[in-house]
Amino acid sequence: MRNNFTSHLYRALQQKGIQTFIDNEELRRGEGISTSLITAIKASKISIIIFSKSYASSSWCLDELVEIFKCRESLQQVIWPIFLFVDPSDIRNHRGNFGEALAQYEQSSDKKKKEKLPEWKIALNKAANLSGWHLDNGDESQLIQRIVEATLSKLNRTFLHVAKYPAGIESHLHELASLIDAGEKDVRFIGIHGHGGIGKTTIAKASFSSFMDEFEVFSFLVDVRETSKQHFGFAQLQEVLLVDMPGDKNLKVGNINRGINIMKERLCNKRVLLILDDVDELDQLDTLAGGHKWFGLGSRIIITTRNKHLLATHGVNVIYEVRGMDHERALVLLSWNAFKREKPLENYLVLSNRVVCYADGLQLALVVLASFLCGMTEEQWKSAIHNLEKKPDKKIYEVFKISYDALQDNEKSLFLDIACFFVGEDKDYVIKVLGSSNFCPIIGIKVLTDMSLINVEYNRLGMHRLIEKVGKEIVCQESPKAGKCSRLWSPDDVFHVFLENIGTNTLEGIMLKLPEQRTPYLNAKSFLKIKRLRLRIFANVVLSGAIEYLPNELRLIDLPGYQFPTFSFNSGPKQLAVLNMPYSHIHQLDKGFKNFERLKAARELIYLSDNKFVSRLSKLSDLSLANCQRLQEIPELLGFQISIKASHCKSLVETPWEIMAKIISNDTRFFRDSKIEATLPGSDIPYWFSHKPATETVTFKVPSVE
Repeated sequence: MRNNFTSHLYRALQQKGIQTFIDNEELRRGEGISTSLITAIKASKISIIIFSKSYASSSWCLDELVEIFKCRESLQQVIWPIFLFVDPSDIRNHRGNFGEALAQYEQSSDKKKKEKLPEWKIALNKAANLSGWHLDNGDESQLIQRIVEATLSKLNRTFLHVAKYPAGIESHLHELASLIDAGEKDVRFIGIHGHGGIGKTTIAKASFSSFMDEFEVFSFLVDVRETSKQHFGFAQLQEVLLVDMPGDKNLKVGNINRGINIMKERLCNKRVLLILDDVDELDQLDTLAGGHKWFGLGSRIIITTRNKHLLATHGVNVIYEVRGMDHERALVLLSWNAFKREKPLENYLVLSNRVVCYADGLQLALVVLASFLCGMTEEQWKSAIHNLEKKPDKKIYEVFKISYDALQDNEKSLFLDIACFFVGEDKDYVIKVLGSSNFCPIIGIKVLTDMSLINVEYNRLGMHRLIEKVGKEIVCQESPKAGKCSRLWSPDDVFHVFLENIGTNTLEGIMLKLPEQRTPYLNAKSFLKIKRLRLRIFANVVLSGAIEYLPNELRLIDLPGYQFPTFSFNSGPKQLAVLNMPYSHIHQLDKGFKNFERLKAARELIYLSDNKFVSRLSKLSDLSLANCQRLQEIPELLGFQISIKASHCKSLVETPWEIMAKIISNDTRFFRDSKIEATLPGSDIPYWFSHKPATETVTFKVPSVE
């Protein structure tokens, strides 16, 4: 083939300005492969192997093939096989002309060739498994044109700029390599998931540059979320992808549906590496990577997104969760951006550690803050850190605000409630507090988790400290006046609102937690103007007067240490779900509680002796009467699943057995498959009771008690 196809391909490559070496006779002199040929192979970016029927009859060709694969492994070079009137399966399985040639080496008296035979067979097998070109009865000139275009495309590719200082990227690439597994022939969708600013795009860029040489077609579609919203945005993204294919530089898709058909036709036989960066809607995936059958075997489609549910809906095979940087790597990244060196200056070490702790593993925050602090004095660093602890940086705020804006209205409200009041709280407790007839927080919490805005560990709600600050800043942006914001958590703001009596109907939640007991002035009319208040959380607050009015919308009363014997007020709040008043001095609750059909949890009403109050709570599922020293009996209760905690109730004359008998005798249907907990008076050891649905028999599982 040297004077035909090979010479024509060689000339075509040279005419395009591509420096090309060919293994001519001068490079093949001697017993084995020459030093000059080895040098030529090592200096090349691409090796094109032309397999003809007599290829294996040349030991020089086989030696050259082995050397090419060595360079592939050590230098990550690209290998393209061309099968000229040869079936790749004959090469792979050592059949036909290839089998005959290898058999002759086996029978040869040349010991060197016999020793090399296993190595030659392995190299032939590897080459036959690579993607390349197969010419049987086609047009040689067209094939040569396609090869030249592919070569130009491969040589002209530019690696993406990953980051100015890509600290810590190696560990991500190592973990992603096993997920991408470029050697496998399946089509694989891979999700890179995490909250904004954690480094998803940086990781995707590094992956693209590291693995692009393994694929025929490779395309990085940046900022899909924003581009898709533009006029003809989807068509523009489709064209970018198709332009990245050889021979399609001036292609125009016209409209989305035509673009989908063109993509499916052009990509279904190509080994594609496609990265879709910053995806936030399912239609973006349906338009740009609709399914596995769109792409050829061995393709990898990598999707970066903040929305984990989106990946599951599209059938992504595997999801890589991006973790925040550990302290050591974060300090290196901060140092490079702030000091242009690997470690901080000695006198800035403490301040640098404060910034790293503030960023809490967030790559964006580290880069933004370090760049801002670069060149500043120590005093300026201290001042900047102080301001950051009060208010997040604008760039960081805008990044997280994107995730917030993507939420539904109920989900936004839930996010702000958690950020302002419930970080670190038990998930089930928050669901009880915030659940209503119009909104179930269970789904909302899942959405916030999928969006990486919150996390749930050991059933407690957690939130990155910068996301929490952004949530509170969103509330502060509602109005410059505290009384017109939807939520208050700063003691100064709460005192100001009540001292000046400037609360409004926009106020939905108040949290006043003081480090030590204090008595703010709150008169009986303090809440008259705040009729939409849903959440009231106090700690170490000693009220100056008894509460006489609470809004109808109130869902949570968290008021430890209430000093007055009665809790008497209007007919509301009808929506009350949780009443938490530990260490209070309430002896009885006013008749206003008779409408509390939604109350699900009542906790630690120490001096409560009002049995009728408890009997009216038909929806109650969590009753904590610990330390209710005057309570003598627990009345009959209704409910499907209830937890009763009545330890240290000195006046309680009923045993847990009598309590359970009273509850279950009401209606056993309410307790099938349920679990009921109670505690002995004077003890914290629980008794568990369970009811078997198959019978009317009640089973008691009682731990031993001394």
